[in-house]
Amino acid sequence: VNLNIQRMNRRNIYQLFRRDGSLTRQDIVHRLQLSLPTVVQNINNLQNEGYIREEGFIGYTGGRRAKTYNVVNNAGIAIGLDITMDYLIAVAVDLTGELICRNQVWCKFEQSDRYYKCLGEVVKDLVKKNSLDEKRILGIGLGVPGLVTEDNQRVFYGEILKFTGATCQDFSKYIPYKSALLNDANAAGFGEFWIRENPGSAFYVSLSNNIGGMVIINDRILTGSHFHSGEIGHLTLYPKGKLCYCGQKGCVDPYLAATNLSSLSNGDLAEFFRLLEEKNPAAVKTWDTYLDDLALALNNIQSLFDCRVILGGYVAEYIDKFIPELKRRAARLNTFEHDADYIDVCRYKTYSIAAGAALHFISAFIDSV
Repeated sequence: VNLNIQRMNRRNIYQLFRRDGSLTRQDIVHRLQLSLPTVVQNINNLQNEGYIREEGFIGYTGGRRAKTYNVVNNAGIAIGLDITMDYLIAVAVDLTGELICRNQVWCKFEQSDRYYKCLGEVVKDLVKKNSLDEKRILGIGLGVPGLVTEDNQRVFYGEILKFTGATCQDFSKYIPYKSALLNDANAAGFGEFWIRENPGSAFYVSLSNNIGGMVIINDRILTGSHFHSGEIGHLTLYPKGKLCYCGQKGCVDPYLAATNLSSLSNGDLAEFFRLLEEKNPAAVKTWDTYLDDLALALNNIQSLFDCRVILGGYVAEYIDKFIPELKRRAARLNTFEHDADYIDVCRYKTYSIAAGAALHFISAFIDSV
C-alpha cells in the first residue's frame, strides 16, 4: 500500500508540473495537500532522473527567495510517421506534444525491403539532421491507413494500401527503436484528445486522403468489439452512390476524401484552396458539394452521439474560415436544435497523424513516471 501511495504521489507531482509548469515546493504542498518532506524527496528524485529542473526563483519566503522547478520537455522524445500511398511525413515531438522537427519524403508505398529501408533512412535522417538524443527516443509510432490489432503489431484490414496482414516487424525492420502500428485516424484523434486533456465526450473526424474517426465517451476511447468503432468513412451517405475502396457503394469516404479536392490541383491541397480563394469555377463547385456532404455526415454523427464533433486531418488545416457556412448547412439538417455549435476544429492543424502516432509513446512514458 505504501509503495502504491509513493507512486501515486510521484505521478501526481510530475503531472502537476506538466500541466502548470514553474512551481515552488510550497505550491505543490498546497495544491496536492502533501507534506513538505514528501514533496522535497520527490522533486529531488525527479530532478536526479532528469525529468524536472530548477528554473529560477520567485518572491521571498521568510527572507529567502523560493526556488521554482519545471519539467524537462525533451527528457523524452518520440517520432511519428504518417504513411500514405505516395509519401511519408515524419515528425518528432517532446513530452508536451510540441513538434520539434518534421520532414516529408516522396516514397511510394509497397511491401518490399526497399520500402522498409526507406522508412529506416527517414527515421535515421530525422534523428541525425536535428541532433536528437538517441538515448531519449522512446519509440516510433507508425500511422497507417488500416485497422490494427490491439497490440499494435499487425494490420488486420488494409484495403487502401492492399497490405492486410502486414506486421510491425516488417515496417520496423530497419528502424533501431521500439515501434508500434496505429490506425491513422485513431492516431490523429488520440493526439487531439491528448492535448485537450479532458475532452469529455467527442467524435473526431479525420478528413485526410481517406476518412476515419475516433470516439471518446466520458474521457475514455471507445474501441468497439472489433476495434473499428468510429469508422465514419464507411457510413452510407448515398445508397447506391459512388464506389468505395471497401467494395460498397455510397460510403462517406469517396465523397469526403481530401483527394476529391486536391485532384483538381495536381494533388496539392494548398493549391486547391488557393484556387478556391480566386473563385475558380471548378474549385467553387467542388467545395460547395463537399460542404453539403460534410454537413450531412456531421449531422448523422451528431444524431447518433449527441456530442462535440472535431474536424481534423488534411482538410482541417484550411477549414477555419468556412466553419460558419458549414454550421449553417448542418443546422438546417439538425432535428433537435436550431444550430450546429457542436462542430469544432482540431488544435493539431498540421501533421496530426504523425504527431498522434508519436504521442502513443509519449503518453506511455508519462504514465510510467
